Amino acid sequence: MTTLLAPFVAPSRTGDAWFFAGLTSSFPNLIESGVDVLHEPRLCGDGESVPGCKVFQIPSGDVSQARQVEGEEMTLYNGVALQDQVLIFQYKGRFHAVDNKCPHSAFPLAKGTPFDIEDFGVVLSAGIHCPKHGWSFDLFTGSADRSNYTLRRWEVQLRPVEKPEIEASGGEKANKDIQEVWVRRKQRIG
Repeated sequence: MTTLLAPFVAPSRTGDAWFFAGLTSSFPNLIESGVDVLHEPRLCGDGESVPGCKVFQIPSGDVSQARQVEGEEMTLYNGVALQDQVLIFQYKGRFHAVDNKCPHSAFPLAKGTPFDIEDFGVVLSAGIHCPKHGWSFDLFTGSADRSNYTLRRWEVQLRPVEKPEIEASGGEKANKDIQEVWVRRKQRIG
């Protein structure tokens, strides 16, 4: 009987494994709607100047080969290089992970700006604006403000730090609010 059911068992997908993107304290919390360009440096929790986002190159077959893309490489306008990149940032206290490539123009969204989607002053959702042609995408649904383009979203999970006994500089215990940020490709259903 197991041979009859075997065709209905989904194969394991190694490319859908979780990968560690950093501690929550390493992501600046962007709070200004429509003002902050993601890749521009700003002060982070420890006083260090860091970009407002992180970009990782994730080979589609093996997430263990993930590497962080830094500097000008994360904003280069090269559709092929952007193919397997994920953009991770914190906007108004919530972490988002989306493809770094605009689905409309293959432009790096690390040059984009997060903003609130409002209706008569009521915040309904959050979006990201691509500066190449002015298109915007909802960060929760991935849908575009024009046409049928959809921004691919990734799953984000905040986990407690494995070793909370790590001491911060100055001898005091590390902040208990700091968590680990883990990301993976969204699972397909069906």
